[in-house]
Amino acid sequence: MSLYALLLIALGMSMDAFAVALAKGAAVRMPPRKIAATALVFGTVEALTPLAGWAGGFYAKPFISEWDHWVAFVLLGGLGLKMMRAGLSGEAEDARETKRESLWLTVLTAFGTSIDSMIVGVGLAFMEVNIAFAAAVIGMATTVMVAIGLTAGGALGGLFGKRAEFAGGLVLIAIGTWTLLSHLGLIQ
Repeated sequence: MSLYALLLIALGMSMDAFAVALAKGAAVRMPPRKIAATALVFGTVEALTPLAGWAGGFYAKPFISEWDHWVAFVLLGGLGLKMMRAGLSGEAEDARETKRESLWLTVLTAFGTSIDSMIVGVGLAFMEVNIAFAAAVIGMATTVMVAIGLTAGGALGGLFGKRAEFAGGLVLIAIGTWTLLSHLGLIQ
């Protein structure tokens, strides 16, 4: 596999995480340190999932592909509903979350957006590719895209306030629903 093809795969794998980060950044003000930590969590999870998929190879593919869309739908939909509720209530989400809850939600959201990377890892098991290098490239691309999304989302949130949080929740629900419907073959 060429480096160009790997970079395109990495960029593609990071797009859903970018969309989630954009919505989260619009909903919750984050200092640069938290943006970096959140981006690293997403990047790490996104790098580990293709390794898991690669390790599972052919035998894991039927199980993963049977459930991945449901997991993404539930995780992203649940987070989206939480953000919409916070947008309607007028309460600041970051004031209500403890550090532990915030980390848990971040990891769950990162996992929800990285299930497709596990499927890519399964596919990479059948190709001539250095899986460690490929996973590192995917993880780095996701880290960068999440940091950009959180930062850009923060600027949008400052302009639009709680409406941005509500809209961000709708975006997450839309991503989860699109993932589910496309895997069920109802949309292309």
